[in-house]
Amino acid sequence: MNRQLSGVRKKTLLEMLGPVPDVDPDRYGDGGPVGELETRVARLLGTEAALFVPTGTMAQQIALRCWADRTHNPIVAMHPQAHPLHHEDDALTVLTGLRPVRVGDDEVASCPEPFGTLLLEVPDREAGFVLPSWDDLVATVDAARDRDAVVHLDGARLWESVHGLGKPLDEIAGLFDSVYVSFYKSLEGISGAALAGSADFVQQARVWRHRYGGMLFQQWPAAVSALHGLDTVLPRLGAYVEHAKVVAGAMGLPEPHTHQFALHLPGDPARLSELSGRFLGRFWRAGTVAKTEVTIAGPALEWTPEEVREAWQHFQGLL
Repeated sequence: MNRQLSGVRKKTLLEMLGPVPDVDPDRYGDGGPVGELETRVARLLGTEAALFVPTGTMAQQIALRCWADRTHNPIVAMHPQAHPLHHEDDALTVLTGLRPVRVGDDEVASCPEPFGTLLLEVPDREAGFVLPSWDDLVATVDAARDRDAVVHLDGARLWESVHGLGKPLDEIAGLFDSVYVSFYKSLEGISGAALAGSADFVQQARVWRHRYGGMLFQQWPAAVSALHGLDTVLPRLGAYVEHAKVVAGAMGLPEPHTHQFALHLPGDPARLSELSGRFLGRFWRAGTVAKTEVTIAGPALEWTPEEVREAWQHFQGLL
């Protein structure tokens, strides 16, 4: 297939993917659905601008590199379970030359290292998609500001966090100097992320996106699917969060903070994957106990508490 689809074929695919603005596809990330998506995200988060980035890892690296340049400080403080430490193959140090410092949220004020940037992940995935209280979140950000540090939000799952924090997207994002959000996780997009902040920060990030190899010739399919997610999935996340509480309650588990929660069980991950199937999925990780992540989305709304309890008891009987 030729690198460029014909205008007719582009329009047909755009229509198949859902309602989108009546614009031409982007060219190297400029205009088209990509431009519309960037404008939409900036409006939702209350920031001056936003930049589409092919992956969340790239968005994180760009943000932290930009802030290191601006603060003249290569030290980045983050939780010991933060995403860059466990899921980005040491890109922070290998590619960017930055140095992470591990601090708990309650250790920001007392950290002995003079960090220039604090990275916060909301919700905390490794802890089981746990949210802080709003007051605790504000206090942590304030503690970093008292140390003249900037604060970046790893908001890959920010979209659903509004329901647990009890605050709108723009108020949450307004706490931070920059925000990363994902499109393929909660919003069920094809791929991609956005990095949002001030206009001059996003302009700097645009340069680094090119340097990291993220300025693809066309990215409109991912942008169209993200716009579709904002239109159709984002309004439903509140229902997912509420039903996650129903499911967790029927399983005898604590009430989750978002529509996702972690489940730890003793046993072999391969066997648990084979047994859990449709009910709990097949994504089990090894450890002292096996761990999986439960996501409540559209199909799960059909499960009643009685059906959940029955399936949970059946699964436990197989162990």
